[in-house]
Amino acid sequence: MVVCAALGLHAQTTVNVRGSVKDALTNEELIGVTVLVIETGNGTVTDINGNFELTVPVNNTLRISYVGYSNQEIVITNQTVLEINLQPKTQLMDEVVVVGYSAQKKSTLTGAVAPVNVDDMERRRVADVRQALQGQVAGVQVTQSTGAPGDEIDIRIRGEGTIGNNNPLYVVDGVPTRELAFINPSDIESMTVLKDASAAAIYGSRASAGVIVITTKGGAAGKTKFEANFYSGIQYASNLPKMLNAEQYMNVVEKAWNNAGYSGTNPYTADKGRSDFADTDWLDELFEPGHMQNIQMTASGGSDKLQYLLSLGYVNQDGIVVYDNDKYKRFNFRTNINANLTERIKIGTNMQLSYAVQDKLSSKGDAPGIIRHALLRPPVIPVFKSPDDPTYSERNPFTDLPFYVHNNRDTGGWESDKYEWTQNPIALAYFTDDTHSHFKTFGNIFGEISFLPEKELTFRTNAGIDLNFLHDKAFYANFGDDDGGGSQIDRGLGRQNRPNGLNEYRGEELTFTWNNTLSYNKMFNLHSLNALVGSEFITNYGSGINASRRRYEYDTEKFRYIDFGSTEQDLWNGGSGSEWALMSYFTSLTYVYDMRYMLTANFRADASSRFAEKNRWGYFPSLSIGWKLSEEQFLKKQEWLSDLKLRASIGQLGNQEIANYAYLTLIKKDGDKYLISRYGNPDLKWETTTQYNVGLDVGVLRNRLYFTADYFQKYTTDILLPISLPSIVGDVQPTIVNAGEVSNRGWEFGITLRNSESAFKYNINANISTVKNRVEKLHPNLPSLVGSVTRTEPGQPLNAYYGYVFEGVYQNTNEIKTHLHGTTNPTPVPGDIRFKDLNGDGRIDDNDRNFIGDPNPGLLYGLNFSGSYKNFDVAILFQGVGNVDRYNDSKKIIDYDTRPFNYTTNILNAWDGEGSTNTIPRVSFTDNGSSRISSIFVEDASYLRLKNVEVGYSFTNIRKLGLQNIRIYVSAQNLFTLTNYTGLDPESTDLIDMGTYPQSRSFICGINFSF
Repeated sequence: MVVCAALGLHAQTTVNVRGSVKDALTNEELIGVTVLVIETGNGTVTDINGNFELTVPVNNTLRISYVGYSNQEIVITNQTVLEINLQPKTQLMDEVVVVGYSAQKKSTLTGAVAPVNVDDMERRRVADVRQALQGQVAGVQVTQSTGAPGDEIDIRIRGEGTIGNNNPLYVVDGVPTRELAFINPSDIESMTVLKDASAAAIYGSRASAGVIVITTKGGAAGKTKFEANFYSGIQYASNLPKMLNAEQYMNVVEKAWNNAGYSGTNPYTADKGRSDFADTDWLDELFEPGHMQNIQMTASGGSDKLQYLLSLGYVNQDGIVVYDNDKYKRFNFRTNINANLTERIKIGTNMQLSYAVQDKLSSKGDAPGIIRHALLRPPVIPVFKSPDDPTYSERNPFTDLPFYVHNNRDTGGWESDKYEWTQNPIALAYFTDDTHSHFKTFGNIFGEISFLPEKELTFRTNAGIDLNFLHDKAFYANFGDDDGGGSQIDRGLGRQNRPNGLNEYRGEELTFTWNNTLSYNKMFNLHSLNALVGSEFITNYGSGINASRRRYEYDTEKFRYIDFGSTEQDLWNGGSGSEWALMSYFTSLTYVYDMRYMLTANFRADASSRFAEKNRWGYFPSLSIGWKLSEEQFLKKQEWLSDLKLRASIGQLGNQEIANYAYLTLIKKDGDKYLISRYGNPDLKWETTTQYNVGLDVGVLRNRLYFTADYFQKYTTDILLPISLPSIVGDVQPTIVNAGEVSNRGWEFGITLRNSESAFKYNINANISTVKNRVEKLHPNLPSLVGSVTRTEPGQPLNAYYGYVFEGVYQNTNEIKTHLHGTTNPTPVPGDIRFKDLNGDGRIDDNDRNFIGDPNPGLLYGLNFSGSYKNFDVAILFQGVGNVDRYNDSKKIIDYDTRPFNYTTNILNAWDGEGSTNTIPRVSFTDNGSSRISSIFVEDASYLRLKNVEVGYSFTNIRKLGLQNIRIYVSAQNLFTLTNYTGLDPESTDLIDMGTYPQSRSFICGINFSF
């Protein structure tokens, strides 16, 4: 409502307008509301009392806008006093959601489509936009593979659907891509998750794992607006295990030697109190405070004819491992320009450049295993050698082999028999030099023209580019002690990276996308019709070259190039290229009658070069319906009920994510002969996912409380599997066939509670989802897929853990004889692990193995709270995962290994006589049963984590400083984690946790301002 006081100033060219802005429901004054003259770009914001004053040219338009409220526009003629009441958006269900090649009102959605609350996402101070999605949407699992800066982040929508690639498709401003790390999180305007087939089928062949549609920010008509955001923070390692100190370690290894039954004098007893022993906390030495900085600057503005936005971003993160060889830096530049050439013709471009550099170290326990060796290395070994040590050097001052005294293996130059051949993790971190750089150009240019009197018919053409340049360079410096090994020409060199060397790779990849759509939107009395037809052509080409050399005489940074390596031997180089293409036709129809009955149908046909000609085309239909009961007469008069809608859908999606040319037979030349290296499969066809969904949406009290529920079933058939042929055929690569079937089913619930009608405003979003994964079928010649600790077979989840079942610790000899009655002269002794005899034959053998864990989460949940009171605001995010298992290999090698590695303090509670414990076996240098893959190492990796807390304060009455707004804030991430998992991080995505770089606890201060 607008109430105006006229003072008869028609003749004036400008008018001095004073006004107030209030909440239409509560009549409360609104602070910091933007009041903008569209034609001139001049504007102001309301003060602490909700008032403003502005000089406005006659016949110009005022736009009044405020976060959480609907915009209002007023043409100024002779008004001088305005009383403006803004309507909260919480009452509205006509929010527009981008669902593919078009947008649709939220009130008419019939599929499982989840708009993401971008305001909540913006409170996450993270480098990767995928991290900000964590805990936001029911049925969407976001997992950091490790806590190392720049490491991969996995997204799973409604579980693992296939044995191959499970990554969703991302569509950014109409351009599809398979990666998202290049986007600046501050650039995102909207994000929508398409979860079911009815929503995602418009993307057909690449949508089986779900689709995430992203629209980036653009400019708006008005005076140029500048915004800047800067934050800086510090990070710490958290949830680290407690390791033994030197005294505890010597007591434990002394006992392990005694328990092993060795004869003679215990060497550890004699070593106690040695003067050359240290008391090193290797985890404390390895981890140090990390640092992060982020700068984001944006300029936007324009007129009714032309709108523009320029964005510049920089993020720098130095990880928590010493020596700064785990850094990640990214530069972003983006420009968005939209031009209205006429009332019917529009063109625009959105182009972004990004350059990312990651200093990578082994973050998953993979070689050389920096984190893993920090867990293993005995505390009695110091970090640095004494300068008096004859093997000491300034270049390499680190200890290596335990107590290396003589530079001669034959005279017993080290004590590895007692303290094992672990590596010094501090030296590994220091000498690591592995840099991965990625330059990307990504964007689109489009044109749009509207036809018919009311612009009902629109043609749009869009061309997108995704250009990548990759450069990986790793130098392996030689260091460590001379153990007497290596080739003759490398005698005297240290045992690590012997000889030194350089590996380098350069690659490029170009994906070009061109799509054309013709859409028709029309209202006919009670009928609403939205129809679309289109085509899309995608082509991809990639190539790369690599080279490596060894034996660099000079290994300083200036000489770490291919040309400076030895040319006498150990020369490798290679190069390859590949290409694929996709041609698609699609159509979509949405029909709504009287806002009560809704129907959406999609169909897409894809032709992929990755399949043989006879199976090249795939067809992906979907159908969804909705019934809005709240619009029926028998419910319409219920004022408390704002929205009640039933939804149902069915559809099919595809997956083409396999290697190029997999259907072809490959040959290789061996001398004068040509041999088959892989048999092709001309019958290879699409992997297809069929999905069923039933949903319910309920809104009450003007949608202040909104609830959604979905039940889904997802079946993936014709899964692409590699099948190895019998050795009699020859040494050939596996052939790809269509064989497997996997099912997922589950429930998803979301609830939103809003209050914008009082001084304390808040918004609560909570979600919870379940999923049950099951393998339904494999190939007859491949009854199971066997990994080192997993087995995939029908009737079980994907990658289920498989092994022996732990049921306690043998307490005495009689218990062993009774339990192992089918075995003569049993090898276990009291204190060893007791495994369950599943078939009751008195023996523990392969027949007693069973499925012992499921790595697929059965429960996901998240809770977001955001609130504000006057100028203060707060945001809190809890996120968790339940019903998930992880194989903790680091537990196995630390507390259960037969070598004298270090232990956690848990080992102090190991079995030490009958009745002492039934959970932790005796410590010993001989096998106590821990060499078997068993459930003792499969742990519940469920967790609840306080992901984010942010508190801010906004200064709004600062026009005298030339600023519109200043907000300062403090933020904390990963404040605490509740879990029973004993590894470094329960969030790790690896099936086997070998010592994962943990996620850090961070504390951040920041400021953002606009003018």
